[in-house]
Amino acid sequence: MSNTNDAGGSKDIPDNFPAEDLVLKSAMQFFGDELLSYLKITAEPVTVGQTEFVHLEAKQLYEDFNFIKPDQSWIHLEFERRIKEEDLRRFRSYEAVTAYICHVDITTYVICSSTVKEILSELKTGHNTYRIIPIRLKDKDADELLAKLFEKQKSGEKLERSDLVPLLLTTLMSGTTNQKDRIILANQLITKSGALSETDLKKMQAVLYTLANKFLSKDDLNQVKEVLFMTPLGQMLVKDGFEKGIERGAGALISICRETGFSYDDTRKKLIEKLELDSPAAVRYMEEFWGRTSV
Repeated sequence: MSNTNDAGGSKDIPDNFPAEDLVLKSAMQFFGDELLSYLKITAEPVTVGQTEFVHLEAKQLYEDFNFIKPDQSWIHLEFERRIKEEDLRRFRSYEAVTAYICHVDITTYVICSSTVKEILSELKTGHNTYRIIPIRLKDKDADELLAKLFEKQKSGEKLERSDLVPLLLTTLMSGTTNQKDRIILANQLITKSGALSETDLKKMQAVLYTLANKFLSKDDLNQVKEVLFMTPLGQMLVKDGFEKGIERGAGALISICRETGFSYDDTRKKLIEKLELDSPAAVRYMEEFWGRTSV
């Protein structure tokens, strides 16, 4: 996802936040299960759809979220601070390429900031008119929502799941609290609510991170990352990133040992010594990589 304020077509995955794909998968699951209905997108999806396509000159098209409906048509969901003509052209290209490759019909919904006064939803291009369905949370106030839930929590009343779902879209609501603080405060409420399983907690934090990565500046995003690294989601991502790093290191070490003539047993011992692995883990990596000619 992009971390630029205008949220254009380029999606830069941060290099210091591991396993970004896990974040997106968790966020997509929660969008499909919970947030489409909150946004009054009534068609119930059955699964998530591909969001990355390669088309001509190796140009990659990254979309925010795709969901496949029971009739096999697609819901394409995008988030923007404001909708410009170039955004409509970009969404039109997404639809055209996706429809061509996957042979499906697509409807694009764009959730935009409540501060947008005039919403651009049509693009006249030659004989055709391209349309998206805009959604603006103009009647939702992030300040009021946060204050209400903190007061409810302070009074000892338990927050329910239905209380927490709207927190995920505070970045798009009206209000004076800045975007970074909205995400941090929303995370505090979600984490301390006691209403969620660890799985659902990770999914909701994944949504918060996804939208933070979409809308926040680099400095603000780094502050949000620091907060999320202390959460179950952050620990899961750190663990996953560490495990992937060990796997890459094991593969590279095995490849080098083979090229320099080390035996199977000597290579296994090198894994244990250099990567501080236990014997079963070293054997597992040997079984995975030893037979490969290259890693």
